[in-house]
Amino acid sequence: MSRGAPKPVDVPWGLRIDVGQPTQVVRHVLLEAEAEAEAEAEAEAEAEAQAEADAGTARRLIGTITEPTTCIKAFLPQDVMDPWFSSAWEPTDPCYLMAVDLRPSRVHAPAGYTATVDTADGVTYVRILSADGELAACGQTGLAGTACVFDQIVTEPAHQRRGLGTMVMDTLADAAVENGVSTGVLGATVQGRALYEALGWKVLSPLNGFVYRPVAP
Repeated sequence: MSRGAPKPVDVPWGLRIDVGQPTQVVRHVLLEAEAEAEAEAEAEAEAEAQAEADAGTARRLIGTITEPTTCIKAFLPQDVMDPWFSSAWEPTDPCYLMAVDLRPSRVHAPAGYTATVDTADGVTYVRILSADGELAACGQTGLAGTACVFDQIVTEPAHQRRGLGTMVMDTLADAAVENGVSTGVLGATVQGRALYEALGWKVLSPLNGFVYRPVAP
């Protein structure tokens, strides 16, 4: 919703999303691996067999992929996924799946900054502008029922460490609550995780992936 991609398609291993971008043409999300990882926590004695099932599911999918920039993601630590992939696959930056119960918040604008909020086709956009009209920070949310995904949260280098990331998040949260949304979800980078945890977000699981980049013959 946030990025204008087609709806995910259910497949035996989880979901397929036709992203359609040069850097990522297709994304596969291994939901079966997530379910099995949860089972591992409940029954340690079955961990080895379940891990092998994860690997089998992933390798069957990997063996069918021939299109460069195809991505495979799972809610698992990178070191668990690493053995599944050959050298033709590159790891993506580590991420974390995070969520929060949304509540209204007081938005504090640092001196000299103002916010604009626009919503179109289920996506809310927030832009933070400096006194001279320069874009200082921005972010957006894509609506998914009673949840929304916080996406593309960026603070420009010249405007960092001024609380603008918090301002973007609080402004997006307020807009979501006004539209009846109760849950926020996002994929956080290692760097972004600290900001979101300070705002009350909780880590649900790791979120890692690999992109197919074969070397040309």
